[in-house]
Amino acid sequence: MTRIAVLTPDPADPSYAGQWPKVLERLAGALAPAGITVEPSPWTEHVDDAAGLTGYPLVLPLIVWGYHRDHPRWMRACETWAEAGVRMLNPPSVIGRNSDKSYLGRLAEKGVAIPPTMWVEGVTQADVDATFDRFGTDVVIVKPRVSGGAWKTLRLSRGERLADAPEGPAMIQPYLASIETEGETSLLFFGGELSHVVNKRPVSGEFRIQVQFGGQYAALPEPPAGALALAEQTLAAIGEDLLYARIDMAQGPDGEWLLMEAELIEPDFYLGSAPEGGARFAAAVKARL
Repeated sequence: MTRIAVLTPDPADPSYAGQWPKVLERLAGALAPAGITVEPSPWTEHVDDAAGLTGYPLVLPLIVWGYHRDHPRWMRACETWAEAGVRMLNPPSVIGRNSDKSYLGRLAEKGVAIPPTMWVEGVTQADVDATFDRFGTDVVIVKPRVSGGAWKTLRLSRGERLADAPEGPAMIQPYLASIETEGETSLLFFGGELSHVVNKRPVSGEFRIQVQFGGQYAALPEPPAGALALAEQTLAAIGEDLLYARIDMAQGPDGEWLLMEAELIEPDFYLGSAPEGGARFAAAVKARL
């Protein structure tokens, strides 16, 4: 058996204690048939010294939950791992850049379709009011540029006052009503090859599709028309040799596919919906070993 490391949350953070071991178990179950054993290690124990990781043939940063609440330390850790030459996939340079949603703006500059977005350094009521008129919408989404799991994400209607605004750099976008009717679609890629497709929908009255908010997930037999083209365009624009990627998208007002996220750090792979329980993920990992 080949031993690899999987980075996990800070053990001092109780908010994930009941969740991440189950995710680790699913990953371990997918990798075991390929002769790969996973060993958990908190990412926060390797911020300034990578010696505890350099002995592994491969490190997967797949459960680094909580990095968005300590982003400066996260970026410092990525620099440490890169300088030490840790064999990490996806690479430290990629997961560092991917932790700030400004990467969406860079992809848009390369022609990738994203929702109209106003980038602000600190959200104000004036910013929100201006967005309604600028994008001709009556509902907007406000989210921090550094976030995870819809953390501090707000949905505001025209005339509604901004409260509990996220601090620091943020983004404001028109709310896509298709999230409630058609849901968000995720395409999972391992080793650059499409593995499976999952559709995610919020429960009635909710706009967030994450499991903790009651999101309902369903595997699709194939990508909807046009979705694969956007995903492949996104991966080409990223231009990195990625072990894994989850490309999240939703449909705009005219039915066009828009990139919501390109999850390259610690995406949920939805292995329960993957062919043979994640055999393609295991094959991609084994190929890198």
